[in-house]
Amino acid sequence: MPSTTADLAVVGAGPAGLAAAVTAADLGLTVALIDAADRPGGQYYRHPAPTLTGPQEPPHPHDWAAFATRQDRLTAHRRSGRITYHPSHQVWTIARTAPGWTVHARDTGTGTDDASGGDTPTTVTARALLLATGAHERHLPFPGWTLPGVIGAGGAQAMLKSGLVLPGRRVVVAGSGPLLLAVAAALAGAGARVPAVVEASAYTGYARHTTTLLQNPAKLAEAARFGTALARHHTRLLTRQAVVAAHGTDRVTAVTVARLDQDWRPVPGTGRRIPCDALAVGHGLVPELSLATALGCATRATPDGTLALDLDEDLRTSVPGIWAAGETGGIGGAQLALAEGELAAHAIAGRTAPEALRRTRTRLRAFADAMASAHRPGTGWPGWLTDATDVCRCEEVTAGEVREALTELGARDARTVKLLTRAGMGWCQGRMCGPAVAALCARAGGAATDTAPTPDRRPLAAPVPLRLLAALPDPAEPPSRTRAPG
Repeated sequence: MPSTTADLAVVGAGPAGLAAAVTAADLGLTVALIDAADRPGGQYYRHPAPTLTGPQEPPHPHDWAAFATRQDRLTAHRRSGRITYHPSHQVWTIARTAPGWTVHARDTGTGTDDASGGDTPTTVTARALLLATGAHERHLPFPGWTLPGVIGAGGAQAMLKSGLVLPGRRVVVAGSGPLLLAVAAALAGAGARVPAVVEASAYTGYARHTTTLLQNPAKLAEAARFGTALARHHTRLLTRQAVVAAHGTDRVTAVTVARLDQDWRPVPGTGRRIPCDALAVGHGLVPELSLATALGCATRATPDGTLALDLDEDLRTSVPGIWAAGETGGIGGAQLALAEGELAAHAIAGRTAPEALRRTRTRLRAFADAMASAHRPGTGWPGWLTDATDVCRCEEVTAGEVREALTELGARDARTVKLLTRAGMGWCQGRMCGPAVAALCARAGGAATDTAPTPDRRPLAAPVPLRLLAALPDPAEPPSRTRAPG
């Protein structure tokens, strides 16, 4: 079993993980960087393979230089042996061992011709651990959301960035959050017709945070760029409205858009259809915490109703020896993730971080909280759901079955609903349906506000073949270690 020993193990090579790894190496630490993707950068800096061409390549983010510089530093540190990089490796569990942590991962074989898929185990042992595991999309179901052609807003962005393909020719972008503007502008710029961006929130929610907005002029300029791009492509911005149904047989052909009240309940009589051949929909992002909660890291509720890790000013979690940066501490974007990655690296190396870096983090985190508050889903959105609407796509559990478990079978929480209906027991393990089931439980219990699902503590954070479990060394016999090539 290949193994690596380092001062610091970093899980995730997106903006936060990449910044932490190269900064820690700059400060003299040896680093093992482990990532499920085959190239660094995460979703924000996702880009096509050099050999892939398309009718129109998507533009790089405006701060591409920040990534390019860190990627060059990663290459230099790999050559010197300071960083050992493990791309295409899925971390499935982390254990506390002397002198710190042992990370168990499997090579997913991305890009290999190995008949086994390259599914070989790898271990990394390190004194300190930094989790930069990013986030996944939050999906709020509605009738027709399982039709072909209905995809996540982030999924549409990934298709364009890494595959140079469009999800359709006429694409409605809907949901809530600033990601919608970026996705719509990118799709329109690549040749898609985007008739509307349907935003469930109202941007007037930012008015309560005027000081924070003025302290982040770059964010305002970015919003203006997106707005200008949408106006140029004649895309309508519909606020306080939502897609409440998708229509079609073999694939989506139209969506129904309705106005919402203050609690996101559809206003009767306001529905109208918009023809389309694709719908890119997402209601914000949810921090990916499966590894962190399995290790016992404490969480906190965020202003948008999700859970994030509870971190101190040096990005320490509640578990000694574990730090976290980026979206794990609350959704905030790439610039915040870069700052937090660098701050965490300084703390792990025992160095004093530049004060300007701390001020940047404070300013961007305040903006992230304002953004989360402005786009928090209203408590009335489950009113979109008919009893026949699938809530759990993997196990095909409907809203009616969840409601029956709550009203007829005695369930009082999401865990009991899961046991009675199998909602959340499918391949995604509740990533897709967890927020929806939690919201239905809150409504049934008479809760005044929507609630985030209780964090799970699972020993395995990802599917893993039994043969890899069987190959784990006997803890009574420490394995011999050989340094993996950089």
